[in-house]
Amino acid sequence: MKQTMPAPSQAAEQELAPTPLQPIPPGPVPQAPPPRERRMIGITIDGQPVSVPEGSTILEAARKIGIDTPTLCFLESLTPVNVCRVCVVEMEGSRTLVPACSRKVEPKMAIKTDSERVRLSRKMVLEFLASSVDVSTAPQFAGYMERYDAKPERFGRNADTVEQPIKIDNDLYVRDYSKCILCYKCVEACGVDAQNTFAIAVSGRGFSASIATEFQVPLPDSACVYCGNCIGVCPTGALMFKSEYDMRHAGTWDESRQQQTTTICPYCGVGCNLTVHEQDGEIVKVTSPLDHSVTHGNLCIKGRFGWQFVQIEPAEKQE
Repeated sequence: MKQTMPAPSQAAEQELAPTPLQPIPPGPVPQAPPPRERRMIGITIDGQPVSVPEGSTILEAARKIGIDTPTLCFLESLTPVNVCRVCVVEMEGSRTLVPACSRKVEPKMAIKTDSERVRLSRKMVLEFLASSVDVSTAPQFAGYMERYDAKPERFGRNADTVEQPIKIDNDLYVRDYSKCILCYKCVEACGVDAQNTFAIAVSGRGFSASIATEFQVPLPDSACVYCGNCIGVCPTGALMFKSEYDMRHAGTWDESRQQQTTTICPYCGVGCNLTVHEQDGEIVKVTSPLDHSVTHGNLCIKGRFGWQFVQIEPAEKQE
């Protein structure tokens, strides 16, 4: 016998009916599905056993047991592109070295992160880069070169370089592609990983390859929205705040005298975190913490560049 549900009472119908104050009838609160449990994968790195969730990379597994693997093109918030080859490791059964930043772990993998073959490969990569690119403002590079005893000078003073004129076509940041190692970080940050503006891409091939706007137009004529997220991910200083560039040219830039303060951006209610870099009582640049749940290191033009108002003196002081 077919059962029929009792009809709702008139009071219940009125309670569920839309009103000017509540035009959408109340319903169940959406719930996020529980995270899918991932099985643990056991591998061996430098003789040490380690278990990591399925889908993890060799780099993540190495970091879990405290192994410092050098990286240049890798950033946690960006899609790995495997171009710098500094993070390569030796995997048992593999003919070639594999990139730790993107290679997913597999059961019973045996990895060597500091073998003679790995060290030689990393040394050669660092020497090739440092012999053709200006790495003087790359904070990690000097430490890596010392660690692997890299000597780029052995290629001679006449080694081909990517040197080119500095591009200063706006008041916010400069582009010095003689310092660019083509790590693709800026392209990824400008693309689907963060901004979705697609103002820049890699143009050309070989030594002619460089980061460029569409048809090499000046930055103000491009699709750039000046969020500065490309600066935030650049590992070599090829993209640099105009304020920092001017101070370096004047010889006044001194990071040892700078203090960093994390605060909240005052421009809107999103809640982006700002790290304010201050030297001698003045703001010199603004970044954002990579591990912040709102920004993940990204900002808009106001948050990254709109801090000059803090330092404008009142009219009576100027007089």
